[in-house]
Amino acid sequence: MKKVPLIHIIIATGFGSGFSPFAPGTAGALLATLIWLALSCTVSPIWLLIITALLIIVFTIAGVCSANAVEPIWGKDPSRVVVDEMVGVWIPLLAAPAGDRGYAFAAFVLFRLFDIFKPLGIRKMESLKGGVGVMMDDILAGIYSLILLIGARWLIG
Repeated sequence: MKKVPLIHIIIATGFGSGFSPFAPGTAGALLATLIWLALSCTVSPIWLLIITALLIIVFTIAGVCSANAVEPIWGKDPSRVVVDEMVGVWIPLLAAPAGDRGYAFAAFVLFRLFDIFKPLGIRKMESLKGGVGVMMDDILAGIYSLILLIGARWLIG
């Protein structure tokens, strides 16, 4: 049996959060939200936006590669692969004011709802092959959550 390099396991499992015995996808999204909140306490709002965008780009690319590496051994879109949930929740966090726990919670909840129920073409993304399919449904769930969060911020003022 082929051995998966440790870096792919670390990335795919969201630094190990995917090994959570209960709701690994939620654990990965929660870890990503906590990382964002910690960053928001240490960097300026503009740097938070830049770093969040970079996290999305870097972990999307790394997530596709790592999912491709683990799928032959762990099976198609295994539940312990949660890098996709991390990227997915960082997307709506682009619209959250720095350090705002309420908006961070809203981004987390909206993303998880879209990720769980998979409306509006999200489920169709899962039919894409390999790591791209693993990542794309959560990216689309994140985009829908981002749109709703931007709308909420606009309405609230």
